[in-house]
Amino acid sequence: MDLEQLNDWERRFTAWWQQRPVDDGAHDLAHFRRVWNSAKHIAEHETESADLLTLLTAAYFHDLVSLPKNHPERSQSSWLSAEQTEEILKRDFPDFPMGKLPRVRHAIHAHSFSAQVTPTTIEAKILQDADRMEALGAIGIARTFYVSGQMNRAMFHPDDPLAENRPLDDLVYALDHFQVKLFKLPDLMNTIAGKQMAADKVAFVREFMVRMDAEARGEV
Repeated sequence: MDLEQLNDWERRFTAWWQQRPVDDGAHDLAHFRRVWNSAKHIAEHETESADLLTLLTAAYFHDLVSLPKNHPERSQSSWLSAEQTEEILKRDFPDFPMGKLPRVRHAIHAHSFSAQVTPTTIEAKILQDADRMEALGAIGIARTFYVSGQMNRAMFHPDDPLAENRPLDDLVYALDHFQVKLFKLPDLMNTIAGKQMAADKVAFVREFMVRMDAEARGEV
């Protein structure tokens, strides 16, 4: 598939989403576009060739269903997304190459951390890395505080923001989430490019945390 055809599919997927209001700013069209851009960057650096239409489709529909983090069926979100994506492609995009559906479904199902599904295709590995990249760097910081605000969690502990003398608790403090979970992501990446990108983004977040700690203590 050439670039023009791929861009046309992206325009069509974008138009589809623009007709459907999304009230979750962490899992909206802008998120899908960022994940797709990260996925393209990773794919360009991989030795194994990925099918870009499969990757594009999975990137644009991977969070079709995104249950809240505290929902009892949160781990089913990616499976539900995969199921509903197949239905949508068959109904609204009948010219989509249906032979690609199994790999699209697997990439979507495997992308989620909570689903605990091992990615077995190159597209699934790349999508998982690209989606996890959204939890790190400047975007990751913004999304962490956005989601924590939705769940009425405090930004950070008022006396010990970096948890130097207390146990971490990201169910109470948003800033703790980086140390509890997100700083582990570089080691969990599937691709070399993904590991490098994640390590760079973690370094940025660590600098941010030091600055936030200083400001919270009135030192800056």
